[in-house]
Amino acid sequence: MPSPFLFLLASLIWGSTFWAITLQLGEVPPMVSVVYRFALAAAALFGFCLLRGDRLRLPWRTQRWLMSQGFLTFGLSYMCTYSAEQYLVSALVAVLFALMVFWTPLCARLLFGTPIGWRVWAAGSVAVTGVALLFSRSIGAALHEIGGGGKGHFLLGLVLAVSATIASSAGNVIVGKVRAASANVYLTTAWSMAWGTALVLLLVLLSGQPLVLPAAPRYWMGLMYLSLFGSVIAFIAYFTLINRIGAQKAVYVGVCAPVISVLLSIRLEHYRPGPLEWAGMILCLASVAWAVRAPAQAAPISPSPLPETP
Repeated sequence: MPSPFLFLLASLIWGSTFWAITLQLGEVPPMVSVVYRFALAAAALFGFCLLRGDRLRLPWRTQRWLMSQGFLTFGLSYMCTYSAEQYLVSALVAVLFALMVFWTPLCARLLFGTPIGWRVWAAGSVAVTGVALLFSRSIGAALHEIGGGGKGHFLLGLVLAVSATIASSAGNVIVGKVRAASANVYLTTAWSMAWGTALVLLLVLLSGQPLVLPAAPRYWMGLMYLSLFGSVIAFIAYFTLINRIGAQKAVYVGVCAPVISVLLSIRLEHYRPGPLEWAGMILCLASVAWAVRAPAQAAPISPSPLPETP
């Protein structure tokens, strides 16, 4: 397939996955939906690897890193994402995930001492300003609600969404350790999803949450789309794109996807951003685009899963 088509495919799929998550909310606990999604996605990726003729076994030293990456990227991050979308419009979560381009080098600095260039700090400052504008009215309304005896669920959703982006960024940093042991991104992603699924399932069982099988067709449509398109097809398109045009250009998928998500939320969730929200989103995404243009960002931004990113 031509590279422009792959770029468009990955952007459209990942831009729509945030809204597709809303199809799974309500009847099934968020953690259980995460288990279903990545169990199916891991099985599909393992099947793809078998068709390629890959050996599925990997040494334990690699599996230890995959376990950590799986829990962070496909476990903790998605548990927080699904929970956050119970309180936030999906577009807002998508815009926050674009900030992974800043969280990732920060996590690399904290975990491995990787230097951070001035451009990241400058673009990050602009992005924080954009986030402040984007959420200022909603945060003010939530604080007013709490003052009146309400629960202020918006703030809980915001904390969960930010936690999801940080968890995904930490998982992205660990990918460097995985790549040093195995260059097969399809197989390592399958194992990472499998470990993440297993660990979330363990938490589900320990917390006594029921493994509900809903009857609603919209839930199963959302599950199939998120598992096969969002977690398999988009990844394959993205990885292929990286091999053709490089990670520095392919990472712009992470800038285009939130734009698509915002447009979908306006159309399907009746989201009506005002001037402040538009200004905040533009600042956020413009700062991300500026940051990923920097040559120094080639190392921190790895060919690992973007925010499907959720």
